[in-house]
Amino acid sequence: MVDVAVQFENGDSYVEQAERVMGSISLESAEWQTTSLVVNLPGHSAIAALMLAHLHGRMGYFPTILRLRPVAGITPPRFEVAELINLQAAREDARKHRGQE
Repeated sequence: MVDVAVQFENGDSYVEQAERVMGSISLESAEWQTTSLVVNLPGHSAIAALMLAHLHGRMGYFPTILRLRPVAGITPPRFEVAELINLQAAREDARKHRGQE
């Protein structure tokens, strides 16, 4: 598990902050391309999109991501993994529809 804290400052460039976050992950080039990763994306859509762009650039494909859901009836709120979503498979499936509309 690689635990990466992602806290972006609104007054600074998200692009530059995303580059710093990705640069802080200690994987070699070959590891980026061969390690099977499951990613828990940040909740902010612009940051999540930047992280996906960086991950795809380093890995050569889209990673699998987590979808979390709240655990019912628990206080304080806790979350559990609801499903794993294979973004690369979703992309490949979507390409089948390219040019069909």
